[in-house]
Amino acid sequence: MRRRLGIVAAVGVCWILLIAGRLYHLQVLRYEHYANKAGRQQLRVITLDPPRGTIYDARGRELAVSIQVDSVYAVPPEIGDPAAAAAALAGVIPDLDRAKLTRQLASEDREFVWVARKLDPPVADKVRALEIQGLYFLPETKRYYPMGELAAQVLGYVGTDNHGLAGLELVYDREITGKPGKRTVLRDARQGTVASPYLFSSEPEPGHDLYLTLDATIQHIAERELAKAIEERHARRGSAIFLDPATGGVLAMASYPPFDPNDFGSYPAESWRNRAVADVYEPGSTFKIITAAAGLEAGVVREDEPIDCLMGGINLWKGIRVRDHKPYGVLTFAQVIAKSSNVGVIKVAQRIKDERFYHTLRDFGFGKQTGIDLPGESAGILHPVERWGPIAKAYIAFGQGVSVTPIQLASSAAAVANGGTLLKPHVVAAVSRGEVRVPKYPTPPVVARPLSPETALRLTRMMEEVVTEGTGKPAAVAGYRVAGKTGTAQIAVRGGYRGYLPSFLGFAPADRPALVGLVAIAEPQGGEYYGAQVAAPAFGAITRQVLLYRGIHPERDRPSIWPGQVMMASLPGGKAAPPKAETEETGDGDEQDGEVGAEPALWQGTQAPPGGPPPGAPAGAAVPPSDPTSNKGGRSHASL
Repeated sequence: MRRRLGIVAAVGVCWILLIAGRLYHLQVLRYEHYANKAGRQQLRVITLDPPRGTIYDARGRELAVSIQVDSVYAVPPEIGDPAAAAAALAGVIPDLDRAKLTRQLASEDREFVWVARKLDPPVADKVRALEIQGLYFLPETKRYYPMGELAAQVLGYVGTDNHGLAGLELVYDREITGKPGKRTVLRDARQGTVASPYLFSSEPEPGHDLYLTLDATIQHIAERELAKAIEERHARRGSAIFLDPATGGVLAMASYPPFDPNDFGSYPAESWRNRAVADVYEPGSTFKIITAAAGLEAGVVREDEPIDCLMGGINLWKGIRVRDHKPYGVLTFAQVIAKSSNVGVIKVAQRIKDERFYHTLRDFGFGKQTGIDLPGESAGILHPVERWGPIAKAYIAFGQGVSVTPIQLASSAAAVANGGTLLKPHVVAAVSRGEVRVPKYPTPPVVARPLSPETALRLTRMMEEVVTEGTGKPAAVAGYRVAGKTGTAQIAVRGGYRGYLPSFLGFAPADRPALVGLVAIAEPQGGEYYGAQVAAPAFGAITRQVLLYRGIHPERDRPSIWPGQVMMASLPGGKAAPPKAETEETGDGDEQDGEVGAEPALWQGTQAPPGGPPPGAPAGAAVPPSDPTSNKGGRSHASL
C-alpha cells in the first residue's frame, strides 16, 4: 500500500514538474514571442493616409483632388479556404495575381496581407458582396484628376503609397502630402475591431494646396491646336508652351502624345515625358533672334544697315559652305531676319567678339537650367567659348551647334517682349499655409538682363516684320500685332541629321505683349516641313483664341468709307466707275510672297482660295518650297 502511495506521489510530482516546466517555458523562456504574438492578434496599428492638398488652376478650378476609397486586406489565419478566396477575389478585382494571393493567404506566419489598394467604388462593392470571412476594408485617399488628360505632364501622378511620382506631384510632394495619422485598435473575441480612447491615436493632417499660374482654358486651347497640327501632319511628337512675359508664369504647357494620369500605367512611358522642359534640340532659325539681339546690343549692326548675303552662299572653312533657302543679294539687317538668311546672320555674328557673344547667350539662359519648378529639366548644350572651333560661332548664329529646350527659348523670347529682363519661369503661383495663401514669388523673379529696353524694342520691330513681310506670315492674327520667328531645325542623330523640327517662337500683341509662346512639332510627314507651314499656323490659332479669352480685343482700322458714303473711281478715259453693290465681295488679288516661292498660301492649316487669302489672313501669305537648297561642293545647311 505504501509502495502504491509512493508511486502515485512520484507520478504526481513528475506531473507537477512537467506542468511547471511547461509554464516556465511559456511564461519565461518564450514570453516575448507569445506576448508579441498576442499583441499582433489583439492590437492593430492602422496608418491613416492624409488627404493630399488640392491643385487649382489660375482661376480656382480643381486639377487634382483627393477622394476617399476603400482598400482591402486579409488576416490569413481567419481565411478558411485560401484557394477559393483568392479565386473569388480574382474574379472581381482587375489584374489581381491569383497564384500569389493564394500563397499569401495560406501563410500561417502572416497576420496581415494587402489584397488590393484604393479600389474604385464599384469594384469595392463587388468585393463586399463576396462576404469572405477574414477580409476587412480600410478607407484611404486616392488621387483623382477631374480633367483627365489636361496638363497631365505638368501635374504628374501619384503612386499607391500616396506619394508623387512625376510633375508637380513629385516636386511639391512634401507640401502636398501632409502628415499621416495612426490609429491603434483592439480586436475582440468575435474578430471585431474596437477603438479605445486609452490607446494611441493621431489624426492625419491634410497637405497644403497649390495654386498655379496655368489656366485650364488656355491649356485646353494649346493642347487641342497642338494635337490638331501634329495629327494633320502625321508628326511623331510636339510641344507648345505659353508664358506671361511680365511675370514668367506658365499659362499653358502642352506635350504630345498625351496620357491620363488617372490610369498612367496603361500608357507608354514616352507619353509621360514633359517635352517642354526635357526635350533638347537644335533650334534652327528661331535662334536668329538671339544672334540679332547680340549684334544690336553690341552695336555692331543697325536694323537698316545693308548686308551682302552673297547670293545665298558663304564659305566658312576648308570647303564647308552654308547656303540660304533662296539666293539673296543685299538686304537690310531687318530683312535678313525677316527672310531668315543664314548668310546674313553669320556675317553679323562674325563681327561680335566670341566672349561677348557667349556671355549674351548665357545671359539669355542657354546652357543652363531655367530653374522651373518641374522635374526632369534639361540644361541644353552650349559649349564654353574655349571649346569653340573655327566655325562654331557661325553655326550657332543660325541655330546649329547649340541645343536648347522649349522652355529656354520661350523664356528668352519673354525677355525680348518685356523689355530686356530674363525671368525665372514657374508654374506654381502660391502655396496655402492653413487659411493663408503664400505667393511663391511676391515680385517677378529676375534672373538676368541680357539686353536694354531700347534694344528689345528695336528687335521687336524686326520680329514684327518677320510676320508682316517675311517667313512668319501664317502666324499673323487679324487685329493684333504679332512678333515672331520661324524655325526649321534638322534633328541631330548619331552621325548626322534625320528629319525636321519646324517651330515658331513669338509674342503678341507686339506693342503691349501679354503672351509669349513656342510651338514645336517633330518629324512631320509629307512635303511640307518648314516652320512657316507647320508651326506658325498653330501658333496663330492658339494666340488668337487666348488673346480673346483674356479680354485683349483686336484693333480695327478706321474704315475708309463711312456708311452712306459713295466712293467713285475714275476709269481710263475719264469715266467714273459705277459703285459696287454693298453685298459684292472684293479680293486682294493673287499676290504671292516672292521670298518663299509661289505655292498657295496657308492660313491655320487650310489652303487659301484662288481669289486670295481667307478673311483676316495677311494678303499674299505663302509657304516655302518643299526642299531646301542643296550644295554639291561641300556641307550645306538651309533653314527658315
